Amino acid sequence: MPQTVLVTGGAGFIGSHTCVELLQHGHEVIVVDDFSNSSPPALDAVQKLAGRPLVFHQADLRDGAALDAVFTAHEIDSVIHFAAKKAVGESTRIPLEYYDINVSGTVTLLRAMTRHGVRRLVFSSSCSIYGDTTTVPLDETEPAAPTNPYARTKYIGEQLLADACARYSDLSVIALRYFNPVGAHPSGEIGEDPTGVPNNVLPYMAQVAVGRLPELAVFGDDYPTPDGTGVRDYIHVVDVADGHRVALDHLDDEAGLRVFNLGTGSGASVLELLAEFSRAVGRPIPYRIEARRTGDVATLIANPERVARAWGWRTTRDLAAMCEDAWRFQQLHPAGYSAGSPA
Repeated sequence: MPQTVLVTGGAGFIGSHTCVELLQHGHEVIVVDDFSNSSPPALDAVQKLAGRPLVFHQADLRDGAALDAVFTAHEIDSVIHFAAKKAVGESTRIPLEYYDINVSGTVTLLRAMTRHGVRRLVFSSSCSIYGDTTTVPLDETEPAAPTNPYARTKYIGEQLLADACARYSDLSVIALRYFNPVGAHPSGEIGEDPTGVPNNVLPYMAQVAVGRLPELAVFGDDYPTPDGTGVRDYIHVVDVADGHRVALDHLDDEAGLRVFNLGTGSGASVLELLAEFSRAVGRPIPYRIEARRTGDVATLIANPERVARAWGWRTTRDLAAMCEDAWRFQQLHPAGYSAGSPA
């Protein structure tokens, strides 16, 4: 059934793609974003793609009064919570800011939800919670062992959600531990446009390919992997968005906190991703090897069977599509959203 959905961080990379999915499936969308790592033109593109409007409120998630105003203005059925800082390396440099935004923001959101009687939440979690494990692939029973401040904020987020569910018996929360989202909408109209130097590998490659950066830095070539570089389960951002949209349909299955992986179940190393992206671009992407980053781990690959059994849901896009779509977005937006499309 159509719902009115509050999407925090809805102008961001995954949030914007999720808003398209929600609008195209008949939901009404309310976005809260402060544009700290996103761009207003992304929301214009979302509405263009969906052929439907959304409602936007610019606010910091830690501002309880601003959230109260949003909940008062709209009859909100459910919340999808993306708003957070999300870079592993950066989190080791500014850990207190990560705890303030990611943890305090989630607490403020939960307080607003409880004040206004909203009891349905999809939480954007992370595979980084699993940490430096040797288990391949990872299922949801693997013990949490976060190795960096970003991952710890996501794990703390899950714990406080579990405590909230214990207090409020009618609260239903689904935490989606998705693996490494990459790619862009196939139209090229929305994609990943980080503020400043990208912290994630594929947008960094794309900016090298378009001439904004000189070469890719590959952090570590001495991991216990086939080519020495880190192996990740890359998942197309449209699949991630679809997973969040489908999760809404299952919030009423039962109360309490439930955790699901979103991933493909297969991994690619950084050099394999680089080779695939170079094929999409049509030329080699220059790179250099640097030392490992603090907090990184060797291999993270999902076991996606729990969500497949529960919802019949699986990913549908491969690594080639991820690279082709990311490159299409970068070609259409060589200097990012703010510069618009090329003539």
